[in-house]
Amino acid sequence: MKLLYIFNGTPSLLLFAGFCILYSCTSPSEITIRLDTGWMFREAGAENAYPATVPGCVHTDLMAALLIPDPFFGCNEKDVQWVERKSWEYFTEFEMDDHFPGHDWIDLCFEGLDTHARVYLNDSLVLEAGNMFREWHIASKDILVRGKNTLRVVFESAVIYDSLSAMKAAVRYPDDLAFSRKAPYHYGWDWGPRLVTSGIWKPVFVEGWKTLKLDDVQVFTIQTLDKTASMKAQLTVLASENTECSIRIMDNKSGKTYYQGKTDLQKGENTIPVLFDIDDPKLWWTNGLGDPHLYELEISAGALNRKSSKTVRTGIRSLELVQEPDSVGRSFFFRLNGKPVFMKGANYIPQDNFPARVSAENYRLTIESAKSANMNMLRVWGGGIYENDIFYDLCDENGILIWQDFMFACNLYPGDEPFLENVKQEAINNILRLRNHPSLAVWCGNNEVDEGWHNWGWQKQLNYSAEDSTAVWQDYLDIFEALLPGLVSEYDPGRPYWPSSPMTGWGHESAMLEGDMHYWGVWWGAEPFEVYENKVGRFMSEYGFQAFPSGFTLDKMLNPEDRRPGSEALLAHQKHPRGMQLIQEYMEREYRVPGDFNQYAYVSRLVQAYGITKAVEAHRRAMPVCMGTLYWQLNDCWPVISWSGMDYYGQWKALHYFIRKAYSQVILSFEKKGDIISLYYVSDKTAETDAELKWQMMGFSGNIISEGGSVLTLEALTSGKIESWNMAEMTDPGSTLLYAYLLQGGEVVAEKIHYFDLPKNLKLPDAEVKMNIRQSENVCLIELWSENLAKNVFLEPTETDGFLSDNYFDLLPGKTKIIRFVSGGNKCPEINSFRIMTLNDTY
Repeated sequence: MKLLYIFNGTPSLLLFAGFCILYSCTSPSEITIRLDTGWMFREAGAENAYPATVPGCVHTDLMAALLIPDPFFGCNEKDVQWVERKSWEYFTEFEMDDHFPGHDWIDLCFEGLDTHARVYLNDSLVLEAGNMFREWHIASKDILVRGKNTLRVVFESAVIYDSLSAMKAAVRYPDDLAFSRKAPYHYGWDWGPRLVTSGIWKPVFVEGWKTLKLDDVQVFTIQTLDKTASMKAQLTVLASENTECSIRIMDNKSGKTYYQGKTDLQKGENTIPVLFDIDDPKLWWTNGLGDPHLYELEISAGALNRKSSKTVRTGIRSLELVQEPDSVGRSFFFRLNGKPVFMKGANYIPQDNFPARVSAENYRLTIESAKSANMNMLRVWGGGIYENDIFYDLCDENGILIWQDFMFACNLYPGDEPFLENVKQEAINNILRLRNHPSLAVWCGNNEVDEGWHNWGWQKQLNYSAEDSTAVWQDYLDIFEALLPGLVSEYDPGRPYWPSSPMTGWGHESAMLEGDMHYWGVWWGAEPFEVYENKVGRFMSEYGFQAFPSGFTLDKMLNPEDRRPGSEALLAHQKHPRGMQLIQEYMEREYRVPGDFNQYAYVSRLVQAYGITKAVEAHRRAMPVCMGTLYWQLNDCWPVISWSGMDYYGQWKALHYFIRKAYSQVILSFEKKGDIISLYYVSDKTAETDAELKWQMMGFSGNIISEGGSVLTLEALTSGKIESWNMAEMTDPGSTLLYAYLLQGGEVVAEKIHYFDLPKNLKLPDAEVKMNIRQSENVCLIELWSENLAKNVFLEPTETDGFLSDNYFDLLPGKTKIIRFVSGGNKCPEINSFRIMTLNDTY
């Protein structure tokens, strides 16, 4: 195995001169060997072994060895189910040379083992692991040898472990997966496949240190005044002996030293609080409100010519979850740097069923897509994983707050001491890892466990006695009302904790008065989209609707002959038991149902965008009573028909384009009540602004029926009604639209079209969309024009992959629309390399 030696996270020679300047020619105290090459794997007990990728998992290794087909394609998922019931063995060899023997402490470190694993170092059993979400550090100085060392990891089947545990348990649980601390979505969900994998899913390395090690640092803001931010750094330093230690805190960008001093270390673990000030602080703001400024601090500890350091990026900000009695019930909103912020975002799930293969580029594109859609919050859902550091780094950089669930979802859990201790260490690991991120807004205990207990009939389904119910509910309280909030308070004081999302089920009136709300009357309850306008809670943290993925993604997951409704392969990528039925039902209510498969997929995406936009606008119009909207869901973990706005390959559905407009800082929104059509503005800006409103009522061929306008003031952080029309005497609603737009400084800052009838009843004319493409610097500008209304114009590149700044839009008669197309090519594609589809074409 080729070894890469890392000193304090940086190749050794690069920093040595800097150490001499700062610490009178000190040496790094730590050294690391990455163990990421030379791995082999096999079924436990088998002879034949195959190359393995670490980090990785057994499914991707089996695919690379051509032992299983790609489970994401066609019906292949069902053909790989045997993998979950096998045990798997990974092994490698590595060399230890003279760099290590002189170190005081040497650990073998696993950042993640999925899940039930026995680790053998030089044939000695050194670890029995049972938690995918924990880090493992194994004292190994007395086991490692100079020269060749062997490392072997044996993974037992989580499915078999769960089954055996269930047989021994005093009570049944809704799902046996409760016993394994493993990503619940691996077992399948109503948007994801069942692929219960295993493997070394995060980095593995050997780490040694001498004299001292800066083991952990927490940096947080105590108080921010106009000219100064009072800061605190809490250092955890390990020492091999009693000694004096030098501490330094420096800004990596400016070179400014914020603190320099000395303290005494005792042998063992030392906690060192350091207070320092940052003058003229730049605050961290969410996307849309300001710059998410980050300070990059180099924090160093030195003793006996040894130095240990960490780089911590921090944002100076205050953040509160405000829950106070009010005229409606009890508020639920976030206050950032003293200002209330309406949260606009989505629920985020892991980007792949095999998370080790999600690339840095995948993370970047996902977070950039969220930012581009004007989001300022993502909820990391509790049925997935605690995400990798890069995810939170990107959210820090882009001003996107994180609602962070602990990894518990839609199930009940044991409460025995070993299980609680396992959960405790999992929570500590992840709190310590994530607490420095300014993007981290709130810790939440679980997803829908409280609601499941009170509303889903578990007690009856599982035949619980009164004693069983008392014991199981006490286990719930022990984890989510005692253990987890206690750990957050101890290790991340000041960060809010919320026990369960939601705390009240959507069938109860009180759900709209306090806390967060998951509203599934639409979709699960088959209620019409109009219900969204009435069922508005204080913070809408889940609601959603399904749609087909893009044509590009359908091609990736299906053979051409399977691109038809009802094909076995298509249905294998629809995981909701009523999914196809509900898509059809809602489409029939709102739209005409096309017979062509491609048009059907296109209209399904319009139905999704139509419904969810209706919900979002209702939530935003209800500000400040409602102060957050997070739809289900941002992304997918495989190619699938699902609730996502972006599919597995990062293709934006109509929903993501619609959300981009609905989440703009200033929007216009229509509301219909009887014959009255009202126009509202919503502003997320922190100061009031002046604007000019203009509106036109027109026919689908561009004939103006009436028009008007006014000058108005948009108040900050609120919504307001600005115009109303009585349409009782309207004679031709199916051929008329109302177009309103806001101007500031001559620029259109918000616009909205209202139709007076359902899409299926519109008398859409024939529309020929004309297109021209021209180059402007590195961007292709696409100009589109139509003599008649062209509804929901969809451009699909057929030869060059790229990004369109707008899509699925309405092209008003006689008006030119310009959109940007960005691709990796040096010149613009030809006009005939785009397919154009409109809703008019489906009629």
